[in-house]
Amino acid sequence: MKLDKLGRNIILIGMMGTGKSTVGRLVADTLGYNLIDLDAEIERMEGRTISEMFETDGEPYFREAESAALRSVLLRDGIVLASGGGAVLRSDNCDVMKRGGWVVALTADAASIVERVRGDANRPLLAGDVEERVRRILDERKDNYRFADVMVDTVGRSADEVAADILTHYRG
Repeated sequence: MKLDKLGRNIILIGMMGTGKSTVGRLVADTLGYNLIDLDAEIERMEGRTISEMFETDGEPYFREAESAALRSVLLRDGIVLASGGGAVLRSDNCDVMKRGGWVVALTADAASIVERVRGDANRPLLAGDVEERVRRILDERKDNYRFADVMVDTVGRSADEVAADILTHYRG
């Protein structure tokens, strides 16, 4: 029996720079859902920025905080969740997301992502050569998004077009 998607949370996953927050806002507004940006929720729960967490306590600490925030957020209903790009690195997070809603992976090629994130100082994983880092992270995570219910390519498309595509899949 196929579970009806309508009424379920929508969880957006994908590499940084694929448009999760921007597209998430449009989808949430259309459905009357609340948008929750997981990174903002982590910062709220921790009382400091992600950059500060990486600097002070390192990535492993941040990943623990991310998992805790994900579990907490997905206890709610009627949300669109814009997850952090690395939330999929832990299989238990993927399980939580699958149970917590309908998962959409937003995709883009390396060149598009580099263009979108270049100059963003709030991305600690991109310190150094942005192009090299994006390509490496994309390669490392290429299989981590496959558990999604649907994949939506964002290259050459506006946020409105991507949101409309998601809503068509969600309602269809």
